[in-house]
Amino acid sequence: MSFSVAQTDASARPARIAVGFIVGPTGAGKSALAMAVAERSNCEIVNADSRQFYRGMDLGTAKPSAEDQARVPHHLIDVRNPDESLDVAEYAQLARAAIEEIAARGRNPLVVGGSGLYLRVIRGGIFSGPAASPEIRDRLAKSAAEQGVARLHDRLREVDPEAANRIGVNDLYRIVRALEVFELTGETISAHQTRHRFADIGYDTLTVGVEVERKKLYEAIDTRFDVMVAAGLVEEVRALVKAGYSPEQPPLSTIGYKQIAAYLRGEIARDDAIAQAKQESRRLSKRQLTWFRREPEIVWLDAERGAQDALAVFEKFFGRG
Repeated sequence: MSFSVAQTDASARPARIAVGFIVGPTGAGKSALAMAVAERSNCEIVNADSRQFYRGMDLGTAKPSAEDQARVPHHLIDVRNPDESLDVAEYAQLARAAIEEIAARGRNPLVVGGSGLYLRVIRGGIFSGPAASPEIRDRLAKSAAEQGVARLHDRLREVDPEAANRIGVNDLYRIVRALEVFELTGETISAHQTRHRFADIGYDTLTVGVEVERKKLYEAIDTRFDVMVAAGLVEEVRALVKAGYSPEQPPLSTIGYKQIAAYLRGEIARDDAIAQAKQESRRLSKRQLTWFRREPEIVWLDAERGAQDALAVFEKFFGRG
């Protein structure tokens, strides 16, 4: 098996940090693999699951147990209450601070999660682009209202086919932003993002993707949710709602919590809530895989040899062997 590491001239920055990433869809077994790698390769884990940031959201997010957190230090878990936001830019700052602190103690940072955007911003930051133009946005919004959003998407496909392939036909906000960037800069948003993405970030990185055959993944997702419910997910959601956190607002308005909250309000039967949560989890896993498949630097491991290969490549990577 071969893998690539993002590098620059060592003489320009003699003390680069090696950062490992383990990614993949929900229910694929990332956490178990990360624990094995961390214990073998002197790692500490940096969380990149956007819901594990929040206190009290333990079972429904498959948060690492207290035992696992005692075995391997974890960072960016339980850093906010459910009514306190943590946006992507702030996450990037916190994650990079954790990475540098881990490395300063002579240990290896291992970033783990299924939130693709959070993983991407650690590696390359955020492309903010030019400031918004109210005039351009109003004009494009008026065009969409008169001719339909699909016509605006057709225009985007003419100037930036790559962005059009990524952006949904009805995603008016992102269509407008892509066209706005093109009008303001004379360059497509895809070109800006590509240039930004491959800028040096000061880390050497290895990203491993956990791949599971679709049928097995869906079965694992269903089983995992049953385990969550048996462990007390309904009680967890009830306690959060009782504490005053709204199930209509993120992060409680996400998969699992949303359906159980509806059951607690009497809007849906318990079995139907569970079935809907499982279905939405399977759909999420499909979207996550689509996202990660666009990331060329990910090393996808064979399902049958995943753990063994991951241990080998990370041991070599962190050892710089």
